[in-house]
Amino acid sequence: MFGTEGQSERTELDNYGIDFVAGKTGTYTVSTNRSLGKLLLVKVEKDPYSYLPENEWYLSKIVVTTPEGEDMFFPCYRWISRGEVELRGGRALKGFEEDHHLLIEHRKEELKVKKSLYRWEVLAEGLSDINHFHNVFQLPAEIRIPLSKASEIDFVKLQSGIELKLKGMLESTQKWESIEEMKNIFWWKKTPMSDYVAEHWQDDDFFGYQFLNGLNPNGIKRCSELPPNFPVTEEMVKPFLKKGSSLQEEMKKGNIFLSDQKKMDGITPRAYDGEPLHVTAGLCLFYMNPENKLMPIAIQLHQQPSERNPIFLPSDSKTDWLLAKMFIKNADTMDHEAVQHLMKTHFLAEVFAVAALRSFSVIHPFYKLLIPHFYTTLYINTAGRKDLFGPEGALSISSLGYNGLTELMRRNLSETTYSSLCLPENITARGLDSIPNFYYRDDGLKLWNIINRFVKAVVEYYYPSDGEVRKDTELQDWMKEIFTHGFLENKASGIPAGFQTVKEVIKFITMVIFTVTVQHAAVNNGQFDYFSWVPNGPILLRRPPPSTKGQSSMETILETLPNVGETVKFAVLVCVLSTTYSDRVPMGYPEERFQEAAPKKMIKEFQAELSDLSKAISTRNLPLEIPYSYLDPPLIENSIGI
Repeated sequence: MFGTEGQSERTELDNYGIDFVAGKTGTYTVSTNRSLGKLLLVKVEKDPYSYLPENEWYLSKIVVTTPEGEDMFFPCYRWISRGEVELRGGRALKGFEEDHHLLIEHRKEELKVKKSLYRWEVLAEGLSDINHFHNVFQLPAEIRIPLSKASEIDFVKLQSGIELKLKGMLESTQKWESIEEMKNIFWWKKTPMSDYVAEHWQDDDFFGYQFLNGLNPNGIKRCSELPPNFPVTEEMVKPFLKKGSSLQEEMKKGNIFLSDQKKMDGITPRAYDGEPLHVTAGLCLFYMNPENKLMPIAIQLHQQPSERNPIFLPSDSKTDWLLAKMFIKNADTMDHEAVQHLMKTHFLAEVFAVAALRSFSVIHPFYKLLIPHFYTTLYINTAGRKDLFGPEGALSISSLGYNGLTELMRRNLSETTYSSLCLPENITARGLDSIPNFYYRDDGLKLWNIINRFVKAVVEYYYPSDGEVRKDTELQDWMKEIFTHGFLENKASGIPAGFQTVKEVIKFITMVIFTVTVQHAAVNNGQFDYFSWVPNGPILLRRPPPSTKGQSSMETILETLPNVGETVKFAVLVCVLSTTYSDRVPMGYPEERFQEAAPKKMIKEFQAELSDLSKAISTRNLPLEIPYSYLDPPLIENSIGI
């Protein structure tokens, strides 16, 4: 222990009996022959016996009670292996508030070490930078997950793989003989929602429902005027509108919506059996009917209208209309996995996390506030770049392939704006403030406001004036690194390069916490529910889209869908991504990192608001045919854990 007047002797923590039992608290007496003065630092060492294999211990916190009766709190919350860990205790402090020369020097050295330990690396031109660790075993103990989590993930993969291998599906290149045959993919893993999807995936009202409350609720906007390249006529859609109404009237009422997948246009798909696959940059028109069901009423599969690019309608043959919807869902699924899930939650979370680890001292209030939301991010992303998104990863089987998905993300990042990441502004910009039965919006906005109130209280407690924001160099460094390495210094994005006011800090940190908790839950947690039935979210389609009407059959559908091996490979992926693991930490700060009474009280109030919202969501869901639970707070992880 280090104090203002000296340091204690090195003391072995060894009580009679068994020490350091998982989940238990140990009490030890550290004696010293001199007064230490005000306690500043605690140094912890793990010194293994040389003849035993190395193991790691997880240390939550140390509370020191001095002879004068003062309690000092030293949070750790990390794994400890060989070597030393120095812990800061006491009140959270900004850099310019340090008032002891030892702590000033310690803080400078800490940040110097952090900048050398956590470094940036380019993933691909035009994409956000990533951490420089190439495998999870290189990650520092500070951000390493327990081996048990990795073992659980491996077990789910193994369990799925064994079942599918026994069934002869895992490496099969055969096409499916029937749609019903796909229900035999998993025996051990089903959910009420995955069964519902398998029964209703062809229904138009369920197709529309998913654009509001499925895995990609960012794919539509209100349509007040048809794009010039989407020549839908009144005669085409009149049969699907309210009797006596017209398309123009329904647009004026705000009942027409559009999904425009133009960002897919011109991206080269991957080769398949020596030939390029086909990816459509389609347009789909929706109508909110008098029963408050969002119904697709017209689909054009390519951006430029032509005789070989007809507008498909619900009145076309069943298989023509189903194929058109499948190609819309193929593009939507790739957008979901690459852009909405990977780029806008996982990759952004990594940028926020690496910038924080490089910029904030462990005693900084925003390190204490944010690190619980970043704890598992670097592990999951580092592992996922090989298994999920790498050239040989699971997503490489998609119609676009690795290079095509990279280009899709590049295009989207260049057009991503700050306001699009802030849910209230996003919803308003897309004209979706009043569309009924939009549970993602309803729950998401409530969570945004709960987070915002909590962040406002914490930020204003530590930053009583704008001047304190401007002179906090660690805070400014954090924002600059995010602007530089996350948004590639794109001023058009609206992302700030630095902060001038308390209000700006509150908004940005609200967005950060929302992104890595709520938004990730919305786009991740239902993947098995919606995508284990692969026809509902086909990431690969093998045949070209229909260019004329009346030429398709159910055999065409089966030939277009992925083969057996490709189907089960994607099903295993969504099974792994949607499994609840034992180390899951629900949103709400279960760790104790703040010593001050004020932020502790704020956290309790935050947790109480989350609990109240959970009860309201449960009550709302009771009468619903399709309950929406992905944003129920106990089901939202505190950091991106998978």
